[in-house]
Amino acid sequence: RSLATRGSLGGLSGKTIEIVDVMRAFAFDYIIVETVGVGQSEVEVVGLADTTVLVLVPESGDDVQAIKSGIMEIADVFVVNKSDRAGADTFVKNIIQLVHSKPLSDWSIPVIKAVATKEEGVDELIKSIDKHNAVGVNTKRSYLLVEKAYRLLQNNKMKGVSKQDLQKQIETELKKKDFNLYKFVKGLK
Repeated sequence: RSLATRGSLGGLSGKTIEIVDVMRAFAFDYIIVETVGVGQSEVEVVGLADTTVLVLVPESGDDVQAIKSGIMEIADVFVVNKSDRAGADTFVKNIIQLVHSKPLSDWSIPVIKAVATKEEGVDELIKSIDKHNAVGVNTKRSYLLVEKAYRLLQNNKMKGVSKQDLQKQIETELKKKDFNLYKFVKGLK
C-alpha cells in the first residue's frame, strides 16, 4: 500500500513504522517496505528494516561513488536489476569494489545480478535476505527502537498542542523584551 510521506524527512511516512508493527503481528515471512526517491539524507528505512536491499540499474552510471553515498552505506544487499542491459557487468564490478573497499561489519555484502521480468536473481535475493537475518547482524534494532520511541514521544507531546493557542501565547510573550523562543518552548508543558 502506498503511503505519502506528507513532507516527512527520512523517506518514510510517519505511520510506516506503526503499520509494519501491525504487519509483523501477523507473522508474515517477509514485509517489503519500498522507499521511492530516497536521497542522501533520507535513510530512515535502515532503522525499520531487518535487511535493507538497495536496488539499482546499470543506467545509474559507471561511477558508483557519485551515487548518493548516504544510501549506498546503508545497504545490506545490493541488487542490480535489468542486469541484461549494456554496462551491467561493469556496474556490478564497480559496486563490488566499492562495497569491499569499506567493510562496515562482519557481514559480507552480496551484490546480486537480477532481471526481475525474467525472475532471474530472485531466489538468490531471498537466500541473501534469509542469510543476513540468520547471521544476526541486527545492530539496526536499537536504531529502530530509538526511532519508534522518538515518534511516540513526538506524537504524545504534540497531542494537546493547538496552533491557535500557541499563537496566542507567543503573541503575548513577544511583548516582553527578553523573549527567547527556545526558552519558551522548553517551558511548555
